[in-house]
Amino acid sequence: MVFKKTLTALALSMAAAGAFAQVVGVSWSNFQEERWKTDEAAIKAQLTKSGASYISADAGGSPEKQLADIDSLIAKGAKALIVLAMDKDAILPAVNKANQQKIPVVAYDRLIEAPGVFYITFDNVEVGRMQARAILAAQPKGNYVMIKGSPTDPNANFLRGGQQEVIDAAVKKGDIKIVGDEYTDGWKPEVAQKNMEQILTKNAGKVDAVIASNDGMAGGVVAALTAKGIKGVPVSGQDGDHAALNRVALGTQTVSVWKDARDLGRDAAAAAVALAKGGKVTGATTWNGGEKKLALQAQFLKPIAVTASNLDVVVKAGWIKKDALCKGVDAAKGPAACK
Repeated sequence: MVFKKTLTALALSMAAAGAFAQVVGVSWSNFQEERWKTDEAAIKAQLTKSGASYISADAGGSPEKQLADIDSLIAKGAKALIVLAMDKDAILPAVNKANQQKIPVVAYDRLIEAPGVFYITFDNVEVGRMQARAILAAQPKGNYVMIKGSPTDPNANFLRGGQQEVIDAAVKKGDIKIVGDEYTDGWKPEVAQKNMEQILTKNAGKVDAVIASNDGMAGGVVAALTAKGIKGVPVSGQDGDHAALNRVALGTQTVSVWKDARDLGRDAAAAAVALAKGGKVTGATTWNGGEKKLALQAQFLKPIAVTASNLDVVVKAGWIKKDALCKGVDAAKGPAACK
C-alpha cells in the first residue's frame, strides 16, 4: 500500500511538472510583417516537440491591448511568456506582474529591459552594419536617407547605431551627406513611404541612397521612389520578406539582411520551456547593452546579408521558392540565382 501511494505521488508530481511547462503564452505586438507568421509556425513546432502547448494574442499595434492580452494569457494558465513588445516602456507593468507570479518572460526580438527577462534576438547592431556596408559599396558618395524603425522599439536605435559605424568616416569626410533621418511609427510601410515622399520633396528628388531598417519600410521607400520616376537608388532592408527578396532579384532593393525567423522561433520556444521548468537556457550569455545597462541573460543569433550575388542562399535554405524569388526577372539579365 505504501509502495502504491509512493508511485501515485510520484506520478502526480511528474504530471504537475509537465503541466507547469505545458502552456506557453505568446503576445504579438501585431502581425503586419510577413515574417511574424513564420516565427509563429516555428514556435508552435518547437513547443509541440517539447510537449508544450501554444496560446497567443495579437495586440494589433496597441500597447494598451498588449497589457490586457498578457493578463489574459496568464489567466489562461501560461507558465511562460514570449513577448514581442509594441512599446518597450508601456509593456513593463505586464512584465512586472508576470515576474511577481514567477512566470518567466522571453523578450522576443525586441528588448524589454526589466529584471529577470530573457532576451533573444539577432545581433541588431550587426544587422545595421550589414545594411550600411551593402549600401556604401553600391553608393560610396552622395545624399543619404536614413529610414529608422519605431521610436518605441530599442531595435531602431541598435540598427541606426550599426549603420552609423559604417558610414561615419564618409560622413565626416564629406563624401556622404545625410539629408533625411526619420523614425517610422510602428515600422509601418505606409509611414515610411510618406516620410520618403516628404524627404524627396524637400531635396528636389536629389537622393542617392536609402538605408531603410526593414523590408516593409524598404517597400514603402521603393514605392515613393517609383512614383517619382527615380531609378537606381540603392535601398536596404532586413527580414528576408519574400517581396523584398524579389526586389533584390529585380534590382530595386540592394540588400535584405536575412534573419531566419525559423531559428529564432525555435530557440525562443525552447528557452521558454526551459525557463518554465526552472532551468537555464543553453548558449545564453550575460548582456547589458541596453539603454538602462541592466544585466540580462540573452541569446543572439547571426544574420546573413542577402544581395544579388548570394540570393541562392535563401533558395537552398528553403526560405523561398525560386519562382517567387525570380518573378518578373529577365533570366538573361538577372542574378545567377534566377538563371
